[in-house]
Amino acid sequence: MSDKPDLRSLTEGDLLDFCARHSQPKFRAAQILDWLYAKRASAIPEMSNLPRSLRDALSSDFTLQLPSVARAQGSADTTRKFLVKLRDDQLVETVLIPASVGLYGDRSERHTLCVSTQVGCAYGCKFCASGLDGFRRNLTSDEIVGEMILAEREGGQKINNLVFMGMGEPLANYANLLRAIRILNAPWGLGLGARKITISTSGLAPQIRQLANEDLQVRLAISLHGARDEVRDRIMPVNRKYPLAELVAACEEYQNIRGRLITFEYILLDGVNNDLREAPPLADLARRCHAKINLIPFNEVPETGFKRPTDEQCLKFRDELGRLGVTATLRMEKGHDIDAACGQLRLREMREAD
Repeated sequence: MSDKPDLRSLTEGDLLDFCARHSQPKFRAAQILDWLYAKRASAIPEMSNLPRSLRDALSSDFTLQLPSVARAQGSADTTRKFLVKLRDDQLVETVLIPASVGLYGDRSERHTLCVSTQVGCAYGCKFCASGLDGFRRNLTSDEIVGEMILAEREGGQKINNLVFMGMGEPLANYANLLRAIRILNAPWGLGLGARKITISTSGLAPQIRQLANEDLQVRLAISLHGARDEVRDRIMPVNRKYPLAELVAACEEYQNIRGRLITFEYILLDGVNNDLREAPPLADLARRCHAKINLIPFNEVPETGFKRPTDEQCLKFRDELGRLGVTATLRMEKGHDIDAACGQLRLREMREAD
């Protein structure tokens, strides 16, 4: 593994500075970016319209290497899961949800990619598979960008909706996340509209406040899963550090500054948070934060010990929230048969992937 940074971690400003240091005209930066994101170059020597001296300087300071696909799985519903091998042979999972499926069971034209930001996860939500093997490291910004480039290449279609809901806690990798989003969003980068990008967090209140002051029109989703501290303490260790009062205050500040609707993700766990008595406090929080609620029936992970409510129970909980006057949808999960549904992404060491 090279110790040099990857060229895809640079912004337009970084490349302009690099060209200036090497006595190159400004338009060379645009040429490099064109090779990276329009032509999808796989190696610096491919950049044939750059002078040899500039290619040599780039090769001296940077590498250019996409992650690779160690394994691809296809679901019966056409969802695809990629086991992605990084430069140091660490593995993450990335899920492509085609437009014919839709993240919410609809028939929209969204080609959605669920992206990972960390190898493993340190936050230990009791119902989630991603943290079962612990935390290993953050992804770099170029690795995050590389997931999208790789998925577009493997899937043969342009991705127009991106959700940071894969492995890891995105806001715990804040600097790399934000740099990746700026590259994904920029017209000189991948040109994906910021409103087509959703960041999901388990509730890191300080970073939510920090995000509120960024000049980005991204969407924010909160992995809530409990409307009382008693419930969140049981299933989400992060709540002990940032209890609901602090989390909700951060969400209110975010909404006041950004003026954008927040989504509360709420995984329905049988006997934990699906009793109809949990609906009123959840509705109260949604009203305070101007949030909509996305209900997700639990996708069973045997190691967790939790169970999925019946479909009837899920529908009753959704209808109760509607009766209380808040917007609630019941997500139609996809990718169950390849462990690609919400909460099922998990790093597994597989000899055949190495």
